[in-house]
Amino acid sequence: MIKFISTLFFTIPCSLFTFSQPDSCPLRISLLTCSSGEELYSTWGHTAIRVTDSTGRMDMVFNYGTFDDSDPDFYAKFTRGLMIYALSAYPFSDFVEEYRLQGRAVIEQTLSLSCDNRTQLFNALRLNAQSENRFYEYYFSTDNCTTRAKDMIVKNSGGLISFKAFLSSPPPSFRNLIHGYLDKNNQPWSKLGIDILLGSNLDKKVSTEQSMFLPDYLMKGFENADINGHPIVAGTNTILNVPVQSKGSSSGLTPFIIFSIFALLILVLSFVKNAVIKNMLDGFDILFFLTLGFLGVLLVTLWIIRIDDVCRNNFNLLWTLPTHLPVAVVMLKKKKWIRSYFKIVVLLAAGTAAAWWLIPQQLNTAIAPLLVLILFRAGQRSK
Repeated sequence: MIKFISTLFFTIPCSLFTFSQPDSCPLRISLLTCSSGEELYSTWGHTAIRVTDSTGRMDMVFNYGTFDDSDPDFYAKFTRGLMIYALSAYPFSDFVEEYRLQGRAVIEQTLSLSCDNRTQLFNALRLNAQSENRFYEYYFSTDNCTTRAKDMIVKNSGGLISFKAFLSSPPPSFRNLIHGYLDKNNQPWSKLGIDILLGSNLDKKVSTEQSMFLPDYLMKGFENADINGHPIVAGTNTILNVPVQSKGSSSGLTPFIIFSIFALLILVLSFVKNAVIKNMLDGFDILFFLTLGFLGVLLVTLWIIRIDDVCRNNFNLLWTLPTHLPVAVVMLKKKKWIRSYFKIVVLLAAGTAAAWWLIPQQLNTAIAPLLVLILFRAGQRSK
């Protein structure tokens, strides 16, 4: 998941690597697994394939995680889920240097493939790296740099790889797996944003093979995999050894704590009998429900325009009602329908809180104090 790098084309003829005896095969294929980076897109690590020629003629990395963010429509496409990634091939030394500068670990697993399979895989990678073949549509949990590497290896191994189950029981969901990395890297705000924007489809339980969309889980999958009755990993080598340490902010000011303090302050002020405070709370209510309305419109928009399904079936719409947007503009008017509207808002917020553990979507805990605030302020507006 690194930025766009120009593809290098090989001049080594395929026939050079056609040998009848495995022991004489100069090709070595290995899986590279990289640890988390500082940027959000690199939080989940990275996977690449290394191809080495023992005669010293070649040591290349095939990387499915390159993309071009110079495209003027990059962010519009990103919003719609139209992420175009590419396979790039370049010297292993450049790959290692980049990860060394980023302070990220790199672990190598040498794969025990036959000479024919190694040659087949190398030729398939070379073909895939050609300009007309290298681009693909990226989907975070189903088609990314890690799943592409896995699929290329499996496809060109004769379909003989057997992956063993290694997940805990009951199996985690996609959201659980993603949370593990965000928690380890102290990214509570990113976690909140992901939990709000991505819907209940992220809460589906994963199978062993589905979990291997993440680099660490693919590495674990190969650790436990067999080919023709013997382990597929012939050896594991640490290319870059970086001490495991948590990244991100560790100030302790999580969204839950900040929202709880803010909600408590508003609740206390709500009991103060003062005209200035009342006017201030009127302004707060307008701004608060406008913000919730804008957020609801965003969730609905992503549900509709995304070409994938990660933003669909989002139960956060129970408290981020898009209808808050127009109502907030006129909420200070003494209209019966406005009071009735906020009675419905109270019921929805109370129902969301009561059914917290029954909703088929894991809601972020930072939402709890917001629900309290919605209940109280909507309750005041319903009178």
